[in-house]
Amino acid sequence: MSSLEALQMPSARTVVSTAASVAAIAMVVRSVVREYVPHELQQLIFLKLRKFTSSLSSQLTLVIEEFDGLTYNHIFKAAKIYLRPTNVPSDAKRFRVVLPRKEDNFAISLDRNEEIVDSFNGVKLKWRMVSNQISSKYVSSPDSGPYNSSLKSEHRFFELSFHKKHKDMVINSYLPHILEESKKMKEELKTLKLFSLQNGMMRMRGMDMWEDVNFDHPSTFKTLAMDSDIKKKIMTDLERFVERKDYYRKVGKAWKRGYLFFGPPGTGKSSLIAAMANYLKFDVYDLELASIRSNSELRKLLITTANRSILVVEDIDCSIELQNRLRKAKPNRNLHPSTQNEVTLSGLLNFIDGLWSSCGDERIIILTTNHKDRLDPALLRPGRMDVHIHMSFCTPCGFKLLASNYLGITEHQFFSEIEQLIETTKVTPAEIGEELLKIEEPEASLRGLIEFLQMKKGKISDESKKSFALISSGSESGENPEG
Repeated sequence: MSSLEALQMPSARTVVSTAASVAAIAMVVRSVVREYVPHELQQLIFLKLRKFTSSLSSQLTLVIEEFDGLTYNHIFKAAKIYLRPTNVPSDAKRFRVVLPRKEDNFAISLDRNEEIVDSFNGVKLKWRMVSNQISSKYVSSPDSGPYNSSLKSEHRFFELSFHKKHKDMVINSYLPHILEESKKMKEELKTLKLFSLQNGMMRMRGMDMWEDVNFDHPSTFKTLAMDSDIKKKIMTDLERFVERKDYYRKVGKAWKRGYLFFGPPGTGKSSLIAAMANYLKFDVYDLELASIRSNSELRKLLITTANRSILVVEDIDCSIELQNRLRKAKPNRNLHPSTQNEVTLSGLLNFIDGLWSSCGDERIIILTTNHKDRLDPALLRPGRMDVHIHMSFCTPCGFKLLASNYLGITEHQFFSEIEQLIETTKVTPAEIGEELLKIEEPEASLRGLIEFLQMKKGKISDESKKSFALISSGSESGENPEG
């Protein structure tokens, strides 16, 4: 290097000194402006000053607002979930800890004006939560339907700072990474909800369409008393369904799956629904068709349900007259027209498989009935009810699982006799569970179950004998046994 080049190139000490001087001048200017310049001009001056100092820096800052106008910014919520101290190591001294209403898990988030440093692909990225007080205004609620709003008096946003050369990596890789990780974390922390319809007056006033409680049903596939092969098939089908988003889009189908559970009362239809919800971490919406006034209201309800949910219509054959779509509805003259139920089979089919069924992703629709033969065939075809599950009476396999759940035993000398009685007696898992619940001591409990099964078998046998005697009597007298 020549002496001339050495004179032209500033030393590192000179560069640092100059940068420090500029920063000091900027601070002085900022103080003077705040003290003497009218408030109306301060924002403009600070904006120009910020641009000037930014031009001297290699850092780039992305601002992630909580709201875009009146619409919630989902990347803000994803960042808030992602920046938990359990996920991102931090030297921050302050975090916010809250227990949301109807939730079981604490929500821990970065406190106002605190900083946290994350590392991604060897690059350090600095996050800062900024919060300012503002005049109150109504904005769309991030966790509710389109009919809800919340009053906000705080302007919150994240500042994400990093070296400007990593801009493309942050936008194309890091932010998508945050979205994906926040979804996983949200599912792990999720408190399942059971939603039921608000009363009609509340819905007419444009308030919440649904009300919710925590879904604490303990049923799982492990505790469910049904054939193990059927359970495995259901679990495999559910896993396959949630992994095929791209495939459903490729073939032009709404990302949903329909199940029909049919069988006698007490065979575990509701328990199977709960086991599916717990397995998938899906909320449950209990849809009572009898309380819905029209097809248009049914569509509104569908719009306000969340993705990754199970919509249930229990006892579909009893909730509304859907058995024959060609049957003309007979209005009840004793009812005011506005109170008559106007949900039709056509409206239900559009809800299950029509255009409105695509208003949401990763949704499971379950219909239950005690009498499959009473349902219109239009409800049962593939594409509407894709999987039909017969919930039968208890089997020996189901009994062993119940004995393990209730009594904590897998073998006993009475098992053989009980299994023989179960094979020759129509008994539901609910009935067996109720008998095992009476006594905790295994041997006494099994003795009681044997007595119950013998009594039930004897009762069925007596009824069969009576029916046979009546038929024989009618035949011998020359009467028609069916008359």
